[in-house]
Amino acid sequence: MLEELKQKVLQANLDLVKHRLVLFTWGNVSEIDRKTGLIVIKPSGVSYDGMKAEDMVVVDLDGKVVEGSLRPSSDTPTHIELYKAFPKIGGVTHTHSTYATAWAQAGRDIPFYGTTHADYFYGDIPCARSLTQAEIEGEYEKNTGLVIIERFKTDDLDPLAVPGVLVKSHGVFAFGKDGDNSVYNATVIEEVAKMAALTEQINPGIVRADRFMMDKHYLRKHGKNAYYGQK
Repeated sequence: MLEELKQKVLQANLDLVKHRLVLFTWGNVSEIDRKTGLIVIKPSGVSYDGMKAEDMVVVDLDGKVVEGSLRPSSDTPTHIELYKAFPKIGGVTHTHSTYATAWAQAGRDIPFYGTTHADYFYGDIPCARSLTQAEIEGEYEKNTGLVIIERFKTDDLDPLAVPGVLVKSHGVFAFGKDGDNSVYNATVIEEVAKMAALTEQINPGIVRADRFMMDKHYLRKHGKNAYYGQK
């Protein structure tokens, strides 16, 4: 079942290691097949070394395992809530990459300081609030997804224009049109987080770059009149 998608999700997970976004088993990637409503996701706690396509787990939008002999990622309920709330996304990546997670632990949005940021994110990279004790002691992973959704609804954010989020005291969740694209966006978040941290060290009084710069750089890549790259 979904054999091509399993192979694709395997490679996306291996790319987390390639791009130095994870240590040990600190991350996961999933992709949804919107036609069937089935999700392929990394198995829980399994090392990337020697991981195979047949190790990927297929679950439905209720979290029920449809195929696979291993348990799905413990973050599966978070992925499910994101797929349910954001029907335009097709992939989700979760990491604890160093710089982005530092911003998450600080409970701060990553401000727009320059064009690298604006090439991929149309606004600050948001940090969702901490979960309450009741949320943590209840359906923790599901509630993690719900606080992300809450932040996007509160600020009226488009998950395609702002394809990622930090969760306070936790880490990074990135979105994309598919699993590969979500890994790409997670990689961008880590680099932008590093640049922003260094920027504030060099100039503690730095303020956000101009909005018109953001508009120019984001829309030249993503707007209806985009002209960056080839047709």
